[in-house]
Amino acid sequence: MIAMIRTCLFVTSLLCVAATTAASGQYAHTRGTEVLDGKDEPLQLKGTNLGNWLVPEGYMWSFDGGPQSPKEIQSYVTELLGPTRADQFWHTYRERYISQDDIRFIRAQGYNSIRVPLHWQLFQSDDAEGFRLLDRVVQWSHEAGLYVILDLHAAPGGQTGTNIDDGHGYPWLLRDPGAQQQTIDLWLRLARHYRKSTTVLGYDLLNEPIPNYPGYEVLHPELEPLYKRIAAAIRTVDRHHILILGGAEWDGDFSVFGPPFDSNTIYQLHKYWTGVNQTTLQPFIDYRTKYHVPIWLGESGENTDTWVMHFRELLDQNAIGWAFWPYKKMQATSAPVSFAPPAGWDQIVAYAKLSRGDGNVKQRIQQRPPQPVIDAAFATLLNNIEFHHCTVNAGYIHALLPEAPALLEASPGTGHP
Repeated sequence: MIAMIRTCLFVTSLLCVAATTAASGQYAHTRGTEVLDGKDEPLQLKGTNLGNWLVPEGYMWSFDGGPQSPKEIQSYVTELLGPTRADQFWHTYRERYISQDDIRFIRAQGYNSIRVPLHWQLFQSDDAEGFRLLDRVVQWSHEAGLYVILDLHAAPGGQTGTNIDDGHGYPWLLRDPGAQQQTIDLWLRLARHYRKSTTVLGYDLLNEPIPNYPGYEVLHPELEPLYKRIAAAIRTVDRHHILILGGAEWDGDFSVFGPPFDSNTIYQLHKYWTGVNQTTLQPFIDYRTKYHVPIWLGESGENTDTWVMHFRELLDQNAIGWAFWPYKKMQATSAPVSFAPPAGWDQIVAYAKLSRGDGNVKQRIQQRPPQPVIDAAFATLLNNIEFHHCTVNAGYIHALLPEAPALLEASPGTGHP
């Protein structure tokens, strides 16, 4: 059965390659309010986000009330497995979480793009692990017929001050000259590496900069000048790829932007847990109309299939492309695929929620799960995250892609259509 599914996905991918513009040898670009593909045809982006792969998030590990940021999760895994085995775990995790089967599956459902969250620490040299992993995804996407959007989710210094940027509890990127230079250097490195790739659609310069927290509004005037500096650096090595700019306040506030400063730019919004009505989108549509530029929803979701369907319909009605969040996570239906928690994971989660820090070791050790339980749980997790062990959430996919193929019809828990 698994072999048959993989064959179907491979054949579907080959058909997509024949039809896709991502393999046409030309770059996607913008013109007026439209995004155009490599053949100069209008392209409405329909994508998913590869969250929890290169930038782990605690809620997708069921760690609510426990470690949330990548460094917190990594520290916890090291506490449980030890330094050497923890390093081995993360290497295998990143190797397996996104595979060619995942990419073929995404394309087979009717998606035409993926947004890939990046962590700056994985791209600090031209031969870094991040480039090797991302190169594979770009190649697989080229073969399948998907566009790839590079999203700097965790920037040096942190652009949000929350767990999602893996920073230091404050959006220091907006204030720290060293972190800003590191970010500029990082984008130069990424742009040099992918400047000839027509599969890479564009560069999402910063994910959700500056939360809507009281007091953070003083940082708003710093955002667009930083974007301009990053963009100017990129344009010294790459004149072709689209630049993607998210607004302040979790990509929700376009008032920080003046007139467009680059002729090949998309302006990005994110919207979660919001009313499904025209009022929700109107400020962004007004910016599109005023400056005659494309807008794009880079993240939404984490909701019921019904809400996802209605919000996607609203976006389509307003000609706004989208990428819903995320593609894969643990024990959930609000993603295209999900994976089961391993046996003993409840003990891992319970222990994760206890007060941490060196001063609490004595109190915590009494409730530490037995080492055989820990070892078995993490070994099984590495098995469960592989595509052929995942469960397809047909209702969610059909909410976004009503014409998705019949192979979506999966029985709960089968792991496959």
